[in-house]
Amino acid sequence: MAALLPLAAIEVADLRKSYGSDTVVDGVSFAVQHGSVTGFLGPNGAGKSTTLRMLVGLTRPSSGYATVLGLRYPELSNPGRRVGVLLDAAAQHAGRTGHEVLTLGAMLMGLPATRVEEMIELVGLTPAEARRRTGTYSLGMRQRLGIAHALLGRPQVLILDEPANGLDPAGIHWMRGLLREFADAGGAVLLSSHLLREIEVIADELVVIGRGRIVAQGSKHDLLAAAGTFVRGAGDLDTALRAAGIEFRPADGGGYTSPAGAEAIAHAAARAGVVLTELRPADGAGLEDLFLQLTADDAREDVTA
Repeated sequence: MAALLPLAAIEVADLRKSYGSDTVVDGVSFAVQHGSVTGFLGPNGAGKSTTLRMLVGLTRPSSGYATVLGLRYPELSNPGRRVGVLLDAAAQHAGRTGHEVLTLGAMLMGLPATRVEEMIELVGLTPAEARRRTGTYSLGMRQRLGIAHALLGRPQVLILDEPANGLDPAGIHWMRGLLREFADAGGAVLLSSHLLREIEVIADELVVIGRGRIVAQGSKHDLLAAAGTFVRGAGDLDTALRAAGIEFRPADGGGYTSPAGAEAIAHAAARAGVVLTELRPADGAGLEDLFLQLTADDAREDVTA
């Protein structure tokens, strides 16, 4: 009988990291389940990369713990066979060919050489590209090689930091399908990215971090459903909303979206004698809107999406 998998593929519990008086990760806790893609989001400097480095044993936490498949990453036997990691595609040895990078990885993991060829084909590198030194690669080619290395050992978990950087639209579409297929087969994916629209398409769960602390987490459906209200009415609806102190903005195609709840908007309209013709959760209060609402006090610069 196969060994039972831990309930959560990844568990992060009260993780903290300080450098002197500067706390960069402050009590972060979340879990990533088997069969799901979890988007890990936050502004620049929010603590995402530090959290991922602690998760894979590259940075020692000041307190708290993080486990992958029930163990701390350094405790995993032959970790590449269980966890695929891509934190920095530019960190590959510039003097080695793509084929050599994967061959060395396969040797360390005890994998057959045929696995290298399978991965080169899977990520769309041509045989000629695989024979080139990685120092000549574009960022997109490095990302494809990094994804190939992460998948080399047939892992159960993927931990990826900005894997779509440098990929063209076709490459992003390819990566999206690859990660979705991996999760649908029972794998777990923790995906950090600033490409919010891509996260919105692929993620099942979201974890949003701002200045080292979790500001929201939960299913994508639930978080986006709570992201706003759409309202349309006959009469001077905008004046009614302003009089009630309700924030709003025009929506495409008419009407308004607002972070306020439907009940507050209905009361404001009723007091002003405005007839509402539509009042519902805002379809399309998308991830970018949610992200900006949640991290408005934490962002150090404008978000790129």
